Amino acid sequence: MKVSKFATSMLALAVTAAFSTQAADDRYIVKVEESKRGNVKALAKQLGAEIKVEGKAFIAFKFSGKSLEEVKSLMNDPRNFANSLTEEELVLSKARMNNPHINMIEEDHRRMPLSQFSDDAGNPMNEQLTPYSVYQSQADQVSFNANAGMKVCVIDSGLDRSNQDFAWNNITGDNDSGTGNWDENGGPHGTHVAGTIGAADNNIGVVGMAPGVDMHIVKVFNADGWGYSSDLAYAADKCAQAGANIISMSLGGGGANSTEENAFKAFTADGGLVLAAAGNDGNDVRSYPAGYSSVMMVGGNDADNNRYTESQYPSCTVTTGRGKRQTTVTDETICVEITAGGVDVLSTYPAGMATNSIVSVDGQAIASSSMENAGNASGNTFYMGTAEATDSGANGNVCVIDRGVISFHDKVQNCENSGGIGAIIINNEAGMLYATLGDTNATSIPAAGAAFEDRAAILAAASADVSIGTSDYGLMTGTSMATPAVAGIAALVWSNHNGCTGTEIRDVLKATAMDSGAAGHDVYFGHGIAQAKAANDYLAANGCDGDVTPPPAGDITVDANGYRSKGKNKVDVSWNGASTSSVDIYRNGSLRTTTANDGAYTDSFKTYGSYTYQVCDQGTSNCSSDVTVNF
Repeated sequence: MKVSKFATSMLALAVTAAFSTQAADDRYIVKVEESKRGNVKALAKQLGAEIKVEGKAFIAFKFSGKSLEEVKSLMNDPRNFANSLTEEELVLSKARMNNPHINMIEEDHRRMPLSQFSDDAGNPMNEQLTPYSVYQSQADQVSFNANAGMKVCVIDSGLDRSNQDFAWNNITGDNDSGTGNWDENGGPHGTHVAGTIGAADNNIGVVGMAPGVDMHIVKVFNADGWGYSSDLAYAADKCAQAGANIISMSLGGGGANSTEENAFKAFTADGGLVLAAAGNDGNDVRSYPAGYSSVMMVGGNDADNNRYTESQYPSCTVTTGRGKRQTTVTDETICVEITAGGVDVLSTYPAGMATNSIVSVDGQAIASSSMENAGNASGNTFYMGTAEATDSGANGNVCVIDRGVISFHDKVQNCENSGGIGAIIINNEAGMLYATLGDTNATSIPAAGAAFEDRAAILAAASADVSIGTSDYGLMTGTSMATPAVAGIAALVWSNHNGCTGTEIRDVLKATAMDSGAAGHDVYFGHGIAQAKAANDYLAANGCDGDVTPPPAGDITVDANGYRSKGKNKVDVSWNGASTSSVDIYRNGSLRTTTANDGAYTDSFKTYGSYTYQVCDQGTSNCSSDVTVNF
């Protein structure tokens, strides 16, 4: 991955911070016989432990400076608890070297919210919220220069004029044949895309990457939701005529077309920047127009800097010729070059087309998702556990329910049948609960999903408010959402350096991206997650034509051989040239293992598909090229 010294130092800082948070807290869980709880507590205190949590059949202690093995040894040494045992228990304990009052001792692992970035909490119909992807991409740290002449051309399903979160005086448009008026939606997709690029900074709704940027809208999707490559070639010309600097396309399909390709080549050659979505089929198929060299292919990531699992990842290699004349070259312009937030992205909708959930506990707003049943409920909370049965205690209250065991519908039904006026269902794993009550929903009270990370606050609350209604703002997922994010970031950065060409902006965005997945360039993230401030700072220091110096070229070579053995798929990975005592082995962009640098590793699994391997010096970006095996 090409990086400036600035980007490299920031990456090193991020890595250091990530490792420093993993320090052990010297906390251990001791599972006890309830009748002997007092004896175990007394022993632990005698050994210098501090009680942290007392639960059913367990106690969590902090043993400062002690390892798990040391704690086990101390707590199970008969000399430390002989006076609490009968003579028979003492004999057995000495023989077995265990404490009969203790069933198990294990590490009390640290648990943290997994979302590194999140949307602001609140109601976008009443206040302005910043989507997580804006924070993740550093767009909130760069000011947009509205006088720089930036214009983004959005080729999509139209931008509906009913949403007022736009600087409409700065927006123009064209209709393609048979698609209807450009400012009337052909579905919410185009309106959502446009909001991510340029929703206004106006104290309402959401804020875009380049707030209030001029836009030109070309509506190419017909009533059936599709168009043709010729429509895109025509649209590219319309974008150029409108004076656009950037074309954003959250669309694609199979097969290259020279007419379409030439249209985008021409736009790029004239100094523009073209971006298109990689696709959402989760495979290595190359989609077009993203697959053309003149178009920047954009993949998706989530709020935790992880890959959006359905983001397509075509190879960066091209093989031509046959036999002895066959050659294979690497071309990073025909695969994913960069990523941005594309999972559960909050943006604009045509008026009233989205469903919105507003939840607060003890007057404090929390993030939520709408499930079903428009309406409002305010009252005291009542915890129903997993709500597997009715409970009269819920009468007149807002039910707080844990996910699990029975369906969401049946949970809400039991709440309602108990007299409950609303329901909040909390996820049982990290992240927000997105769910519905099914096609045969027979409930009527408003119900919302909540994140596991907010469980403690919800359970501790005495009151709650739940409101489910229509909204002009909603969530969508896909590389269709990531593409306008990068288009908006490009407009934002370019507005402060408008002497650059589109190709120079493209190069700088890649050079300053935050590396994610396998170290260095990979087929899933390309060069990494787009970072507006890093790109802006680089251009401020070096100018448009400043040298973006790459790190030393990796000197690790790798080979992989796939085969079947004893009902499993196996891959023998071999390598040369690594310089650290251990190496990191990545599979499909995720760390598979860290192993000794002995030149060989065998992977084993039962699933089928394409598997791409890369070997890196441990903890560095000195990596091999990718090698792929198929099963």
